[in-house]
Order: sequence, then C-alpha cells, then structure tokens
Amino acid sequence: MNHVAAASQDDAPVTSREQDAVRILLLINGASETPTGADLADPGLTDAVGVVRTQVRLQKLDFWLRNPDYLADELLTDYESSQEPGLLRWAGRILDSEEPEVRRYPMLRHHFGAYEPLDDALAVLRSAGLVVRRRRGTVNRVRQHDYYLLDAGRQVVHDIVSAAPEFRYYVDRVALVIALADGLGGSDLKARQYLQREYAETARGTRIGSVSTQARERLDRLRAQAEMNSVEAGES
Repeated sequence: MNHVAAASQDDAPVTSREQDAVRILLLINGASETPTGADLADPGLTDAVGVVRTQVRLQKLDFWLRNPDYLADELLTDYESSQEPGLLRWAGRILDSEEPEVRRYPMLRHHFGAYEPLDDALAVLRSAGLVVRRRRGTVNRVRQHDYYLLDAGRQVVHDIVSAAPEFRYYVDRVALVIALADGLGGSDLKARQYLQREYAETARGTRIGSVSTQARERLDRLRAQAEMNSVEAGES
C-alpha cells in the first residue's frame, strides 16, 4: 500500500444521515442557479427556486466543503497565480485553526474521483418536500441528475441558520467553495481536483487522505515570500 492510500485510512469522523441532509441542503441552496422556464414548466417544479445541475458537480463541491484542507490548498493555488491577498488570508484562516481536523469528513476515492452516496441525505430532503431530483436522459441511460431547491427548502435554510447560528459556518464555506469553483461544471471541477497528487494517487475504494501538513507548509512559504516582497517594495 502506498503512503497516500495509507494516509487515507485515518480516524476522521463519519457524518450521520441528518448531518449530511443539512449540509447538502445548505450546499444546494448556496450553489444553485435560477431555474429556467423549461424547468418551471414541470408540474412538480412550479415552486422551485434554484437548481444544481449534475451529480458530479454536487459531489465535487461537497468534497471541498467536507475537506477544508483541500479547499485551503486550492485557495493557495489561486493565490500563486493571481497574487490576490484575500486568497492568502482565507487560506490562513482555515489552516491556522483546527478546522482541517475538526471539520474534515473524508470521501471515498471512486472510479470518477471523490464520491460518497447521497441517497440517504437526499431521501430526507425529498420526503420533507425541500428538494426534488430529476433524472435527465432515457430509460436505458440516465445522462445526469439535477437537484432542485423548492421554496420550502429555502425557508428551512433560513430557519436553520436563524435557530442554530453554528450552521453559518457552512453558509460561509459554501460561498467560498462556489467562488473557488467560479462557475466550473462538474467535469471541470473533477479535472482540477485530480491535479492534487494525494487525491489522484489514492487507491480506489479507500478514503482520500488529508493534505493539511503540506498545505500548512505551503502557507508558511507563501507568507514568507509575501513578506519579503513587501519589504523589497518598501525599499525600492
């Protein structure tokens, strides 16, 4: 077993169906786009207020939400190319805290990348009339799954955050994840995540290991470089 596969077999916490349902509801709420007229023509979607298209996109966004260390590492990647100070600050907020340890819920390395079954969580949301799933394609070949947030679901999001402010964490992180994704579709997100060596080299069927140590070392290097650049700019 290689070192990456071994690293994925850690004792990180496992989520419950209820935790998954709340997280996925908040993710769909924050990641959804406005339904089209064709969507709303469906009798079951007349009160839909948002949609996340494709299971791949939902899974890839959920990976960054469940793995703050990977999210921070991607923020550092964007910082290296853009030199936008806000990206470095956001990565620092995550990596300077215990968030990568206490908020991390690792996912399995599946044939198509990070994957965790969402059926149980979605069943909770669908049975409560908060989310509707639609399969697109033919009887013999489902092309994609789309996830529609209903008006009742958006109201529940508001109620959850008002009644339990600790869930504001997920609202804020969803916004950060969506900003990082920058409108990329599921396939593009999958390709970007495969650029992370630890992710790509994890053996199929095992959980994707943490990159918090590497990300923190990278953060230290980039902070030192930023400080040096600031000093040099002041001397010039």
